[in-house]
Amino acid sequence: MTSVIDVQLFGSVFITLFVIMDPPGTVPIFLGLTSAMTRAQRNRAARQAVLVALGVIVAFALFGQKLLDYLHITLPALQASGGLLLLLVAMELLTGKMEEPKPAGNGKVNVALVPLGTPLLAGPGAIVATMVFVQQSDQTAADWVAIALGVLAVHVCLYLFMRFANVIHRVLGEGGTILVTRIAGLLLAAIAVQLIANAVEAFIKAA
Repeated sequence: MTSVIDVQLFGSVFITLFVIMDPPGTVPIFLGLTSAMTRAQRNRAARQAVLVALGVIVAFALFGQKLLDYLHITLPALQASGGLLLLLVAMELLTGKMEEPKPAGNGKVNVALVPLGTPLLAGPGAIVATMVFVQQSDQTAADWVAIALGVLAVHVCLYLFMRFANVIHRVLGEGGTILVTRIAGLLLAAIAVQLIANAVEAFIKAA
């Protein structure tokens, strides 16, 4: 009797994406990016970021390779662009620019969409990993269900960690949140540089 879900594939997808997307590690960055928001705004940002990330991952799982082939974009190029965007965000966190209040309706970009939803959560690593799982699977119903549940489970974890970031915010206070923001900026800069370095290494090997 054929299993409804490939448990081993589900475990592989969940563990791999959990490590790459790192729900615990998103908490300080999330606090830094939303430090000027109220509790309700922060909760809404968590929900929006997870929905955006899930949408991006699902879209690339289904159509990613065809889209990249059509646009003649390589995976290292996608990785490098994501790294550059994250580096810009890291600089804003380190300089305190993200801490300035942003009144509603001022037309500025919603940080829940960019950079939180993408490329921080749904970054090049998570996108590529998901595309690889899809390509390497037998693409049976059981495999599709396993991949879908693995992706969904990781996003549920992401939401829970960001949803309860308010508790951490209350414990840390304003001073502690600013300190965490600076540390998050440093860590995010390191992640961005690593993404760019990996992309450059891939370009060199391809050449």
